[in-house]
Amino acid sequence: MRSRRRFLSELGAGGGALLAAPALAQSLVDLRFPGGPSTRPMTSAFPQKGAMILQRARPPLLETPMEVFDGSVFTPNDRFFVRWHWADIPTSIDVARYRIAVRGHVGRPLSVSLDELLRMPRVELAAVNQCSGNSRGLFQPRVPGAQWRHGAMGNAKWLGVSLRHLLDLAGVRPGATTVRFGALDQPLVPEAPDFAKSLALDHARDGEVMIAFQMNGEQLPLLNGFPVRLVVPGWYSTYWMKMLNDIEVLDHPDDGYWMAKAYKIPDTPNANVSPETKDFPSVPINRMVPRSWITSWSDEARLAFAPRLAMGGIAMGGDSGVARVDLSADGGRTWQPARLGPDEGRYGFRRFDADVRMPGPGTVTLMSRCTNGAGVTQPMAPNWNPGGFMRGCVETTTITLS
Repeated sequence: MRSRRRFLSELGAGGGALLAAPALAQSLVDLRFPGGPSTRPMTSAFPQKGAMILQRARPPLLETPMEVFDGSVFTPNDRFFVRWHWADIPTSIDVARYRIAVRGHVGRPLSVSLDELLRMPRVELAAVNQCSGNSRGLFQPRVPGAQWRHGAMGNAKWLGVSLRHLLDLAGVRPGATTVRFGALDQPLVPEAPDFAKSLALDHARDGEVMIAFQMNGEQLPLLNGFPVRLVVPGWYSTYWMKMLNDIEVLDHPDDGYWMAKAYKIPDTPNANVSPETKDFPSVPINRMVPRSWITSWSDEARLAFAPRLAMGGIAMGGDSGVARVDLSADGGRTWQPARLGPDEGRYGFRRFDADVRMPGPGTVTLMSRCTNGAGVTQPMAPNWNPGGFMRGCVETTTITLS
C-alpha cells in the first residue's frame, strides 16, 4: 500500500480533472445506438485513466473502448470502466485513518485498519465486473439511464481478504440474515438515499466474496474504489461497493431504497417483459448471464475478401464459466465451434478464436454465441425491461468484404 503522501501527490489535480474532463476531450466516437444520439467524447483527462469513452463527468461514467478487450482477457487498470452513483466522491484518501467498520448483529464489532487488513489471510480470483446496464443504449424501445454500448465491463485478477474472514472475526450472532455494505461516496442533497447494497448472509460467507485491495497486481485506482472495494464474483457490479467502509450485519431483510426499489428486474426468464407491460413481479438484480463479443473486427469494417476469415473475441459465462463458443458468418443460419483460450477461472473472460468460412463478397453479419458451464446459451432475441438491465443476447458485427 503506497504511503498517504505519495498517493496524494500522484492524485494531485484529481478533483480538477473530474470537472474539466468534457472540455479536454481529444476526439469523438460513434457508439451506433439505434435512433441516436450516439456520439460520445473520448478523454484521457481523468486521474489514473487512459483514453476512455466519456458518458458522464459528474459523477464519472467512463466506458472502455471495445478494442481494449482484444488485447487481453484482463482489462488494464487504466482502461477499466468507471461507474459511480453519487457525485460526492473523495478525491484523496488518508490511508492511515481509513477504517472498515463491521457492526450490527455481531458479537464483537470491529474497526479494521488497512494495515490490519493487509496482514490477514489473502484470497485471489479472476472475475468480470459488469454494470447491470451494460449495452443499455441498444435497447429498443430506448430506456432512460446511462447509455452504454458494451464497454461498461472489465475483467481483473482481484486480491484481497475473504469477507467471511471478517465476519467470523466479528462473530455473527444467531438470527442474522443479511449483510449490508456502505461506502465513502455521498449524495449531494440530504434527502437522497445513501448508496448501500446487501447480500444474503450465506452468500456473503461463501468464501469467494472478498474485500479487494489489489487488481491485476496493482492497487486499485481511485476511480475503481481505492483503497478497497467489495468483489462479488458472478454478480452484477451494483453489489461491488467501491471505497468500502461499512459492513453491517442485519437480522432482517434490507428494506433500503437501493435494494427495495432500485436495480429491480422482472421476475421472468431473461428479465424480459414487453414494453407495453406496466405491472410485473420483480426481484433485485443478481447473477450475470453468459455473453460474448467479437473483438477482432469492428462494426462496419471493410476488408479484402478471402474464403476464410480469422475471428476472435471474449466470452463470459456469468456465474458458471465458459463451456463453448460458436461462431456464425451468415446471420446465425449455421454455426461452427471456436477454439477456447486458457481458462482463468469460471468468473472471468475467456478468449475464443476460429477461422470462419465466408459466404462471399458483400455485407457479412458475424456472430458469437456462448454456452456456459450450466448449459445456458445466449438467446438470439434481445430482452427488454424498463431498467435496461441484463442484456445477454447474441451480438452482431457487420463487415463488408470486397
